Amino acid sequence: MKSTYPFNPKLDLAFERVVDVPKELVWRAWTEPSLLKQWFTPAPWQTVDCEIDLRPGGLFRTVMRSPEGQEFPGSGCYLEVIANEKLVWTNALLPGYRPVTVAGVPGTRNDFQFTAMIELKSVPGGTQYTATVIHADEAGCQQHAAMGFKDGWGKALDQLVAMAKKM
Repeated sequence: MKSTYPFNPKLDLAFERVVDVPKELVWRAWTEPSLLKQWFTPAPWQTVDCEIDLRPGGLFRTVMRSPEGQEFPGSGCYLEVIANEKLVWTNALLPGYRPVTVAGVPGTRNDFQFTAMIELKSVPGGTQYTATVIHADEAGCQQHAAMGFKDGWGKALDQLVAMAKKM
């Protein structure tokens, strides 16, 4: 599955994988707070809180906890919601499309701004999962890559699949 977004290798990060669970379960894992908290952060990190207002302009908020107990809240705004197919959100906007100030959102980790897209397509044996994260500049993209984007998002997806198989 080719993303609907024209990928720019200087500004964007992405990975694609076929997972052996139906896209409807992947969708639920991304859109139900009680499920998202179980897999969203690569272990040994945890997602300890989540709030989802699943509509364009709605809130997507998480709180991640490091193994040392430090908490990292993050919030953003959904831009596009197509049930079981596509989910797009950004940390560059607050709910209601209110722009984030240059200083970011008080009390949240907003080192760089990005827009993330999850695209799902049914394929034989499961779901084609495409994750694309676009950044405002090369520095933000490089910072996100250095944080372990591919490994972290991949491990989180593995956790999502393991959880979905028990649902």
